Amino acid sequence: MAEPRVFPLSCVVQDYAWGKLGSDSEVAQLWSTGDPDREINPDKPYAELWMGSHPKGDALIVDNRITEKTLGQWIAAHPECLGSGVREKFQDQLPFLFKVLSVRLALSIQAHPDKALAKKLHSQFPHHYPDDNHKPEMAIALTPFRGLCGFRPVPEIVAFLQDVPEFRTLIGQEAAQNLESVAASPCDEAQVQKALQRCFTCMMQSGKKECAEQLNLLVQRISQLAQNGGDVARCIGDLLLKLHSQFPGDIGCFAIYFLNVLTLQPGEAMFLGANEPHAYLEGDCVECMACSDNTVRAGLTPKYIDVQTLCEMLTYTVAPASSKLFQPTPFGIDPYAMLYDPPVPDFTVIKIELPISVAQYRVEGLDSPSILLFVRGQATINGTQEGLSLHPGSVLFISANESLVINVDDAPPLLMFRACCLL
Repeated sequence: MAEPRVFPLSCVVQDYAWGKLGSDSEVAQLWSTGDPDREINPDKPYAELWMGSHPKGDALIVDNRITEKTLGQWIAAHPECLGSGVREKFQDQLPFLFKVLSVRLALSIQAHPDKALAKKLHSQFPHHYPDDNHKPEMAIALTPFRGLCGFRPVPEIVAFLQDVPEFRTLIGQEAAQNLESVAASPCDEAQVQKALQRCFTCMMQSGKKECAEQLNLLVQRISQLAQNGGDVARCIGDLLLKLHSQFPGDIGCFAIYFLNVLTLQPGEAMFLGANEPHAYLEGDCVECMACSDNTVRAGLTPKYIDVQTLCEMLTYTVAPASSKLFQPTPFGIDPYAMLYDPPVPDFTVIKIELPISVAQYRVEGLDSPSILLFVRGQATINGTQEGLSLHPGSVLFISANESLVINVDDAPPLLMFRACCLL
């Protein structure tokens, strides 16, 4: 008998310290409902649920008819499951990594390298950069999700230089005045980027003692202003105080004056290309990325930081926060599917949301492998996995060109996310 080409997966949970604790975590909820034998530890930080074949989180296959134990092993033995286009483009590898993230503490000021830099970093520092692939990524909010994303327009940064003297002190008068001059006169993009890079680098490379001193002064000033009923919004005081409480004295607290602060509502998304600065601050999301775990960090983290590499690699492209919302589009003629299709070939995500009135739904075959995550609702499968129960936390691998029919229970409405590669 041929092995099934659609099968359930048991995925890997990462308990990083920044993850939400116990039942507050969407990761924990999906992980525990995905297997009734699992119990949530209320004191454990459930941070990431990995769905894919990356060596750090290779999903286990839950089907006793399949001899391979992990998804990576099965793909290596059955590369035809990837489809002709993916096989050729990505050398018989699953090109994407699918995750759920639950963020309680700020998740580092960071960026992900492009392919050329990834190869260089992996060759020189394999312990810190575990593979040689790039890592563009996309986050789709499951709950209100707050993050930093890309550089603000220069006039906004200049306003903070004038309103937050502690911020200006760390950057230095000369670099600050240079950026103000650029903002006040017509300049080409290269001049703007050069002036912005100079300011950002000066701040990030400032001494720890000076940073701690200026941050303490700012925290004291904002705290006093708030106690007196003053307006702390002009210096983003609420966020500054929160980050300082999590990472006292950390230079990353000042990054909020360079980077856009964005709050996604459920279903909204942001895309982060190579060399774009960002940080996830709080909330739960579905995340998809190229199959990599390369991250260059420079603040708000206890992990390895590489300030010089981060400052050198960034694009220093400025844009308003509103432009960072990544808009989905309808997927074909399917009235229940929305397509999040980023400008990279490695991955695409389809959100499928079915009203209670839909009793049966066909997941159409694609010339791509898929990972299908169930977030809400109940269903069973017709076909090769006849009668298999699907519920929040269930994860299916679907081989290329395989379709799937599911019978939907009455309530609640079914919500699924499908990661794939549409070339």
